[in-house]
Amino acid sequence: MTADGVPVMRTSLISPLNAGGRVEEVVERISRAIMLGLVVDGEQLPAEVNFAHQLGVSPMTLREALAILRQQGLVETRRGRNGGTFVRRPANPPLDALEERLRSTTVSELRDFADEQFAVCGAAALLAAERASAANVRRMLHLVEQLAAAKGVGDRIRADSRFHLEIAMASQSERLTQLEVALQAELTPMLWLPLEAETPTDDVVAEHHAIATAIAEEDGERARALAERHVRRNLRRLIELHLTVAGR
Repeated sequence: MTADGVPVMRTSLISPLNAGGRVEEVVERISRAIMLGLVVDGEQLPAEVNFAHQLGVSPMTLREALAILRQQGLVETRRGRNGGTFVRRPANPPLDALEERLRSTTVSELRDFADEQFAVCGAAALLAAERASAANVRRMLHLVEQLAAAKGVGDRIRADSRFHLEIAMASQSERLTQLEVALQAELTPMLWLPLEAETPTDDVVAEHHAIATAIAEEDGERARALAERHVRRNLRRLIELHLTVAGR
C-alpha cells in the first residue's frame, strides 16, 4: 500500500519481452513501468534471477540493464542485510524525449494505437462492470481524486494510467491487463505533455468519474460506451498535440 492509499502495482504487470530481448528493451520496459507507477518510489525489485525469469531474459542481460538504470538515476542498489535494488522515481519524465516521441509518431500510428485501445478499454470496462469488487471501485474513485489533485506532469500520468489499469485488473482478464499496460506506456505520457494545447485535466477527470460510476452501478454497456468515447477524445487530443510539436 502506498502513502496515498493505492496498492502498489506489482512488477508482475511488467510483461515478458520477446525471445532474445536486448538490454535496451529491458531498460525501456522497466523505465516505463517506473514512470507509469507500476512500481513506486522506494519499492524493492525482485531478486535478479527471479526478475530475469519473469522478463524472459538472461540474468546477465538484466544486470546490464539495471546498471544503465542506475546511471539514469531510476534505481539504486543497497548493500547489506536489507540490501537489493530499489526504485528511484523522478517527479516527472524527461519531457524532451516525450516531445520527440510524439513528433516522430505519425497520425496514422496514433490512430492505430487508438484503434487497439478502443477495443481493449471498451471490453475491460464492460467486464469490470460485471466483475469489479467494491475495493476495485474504491480504488478507481480514489484515482479520479488523485488526478483532480495532481500538480505535475508525472503525477497526472500516473493517476491517469493507473485508473485505466485498475479497470483492466477489475475485468479479471490477464490478457486485457497486459495489453492495457503496453498501451498506457505508449500513449498516456504523450497525452500529458505541457504544450500550448495542454490536455484539460477537468475534462479527463469528469470522463474517468463517469466511467467509474457506470462500473460501480454494474452498467456494462454504458461503461463500455463511455470508455470508447474517452479513447476517441484522447485520440483527438493526441493529434492536436502532435500537430503542435510538428509545427515547431
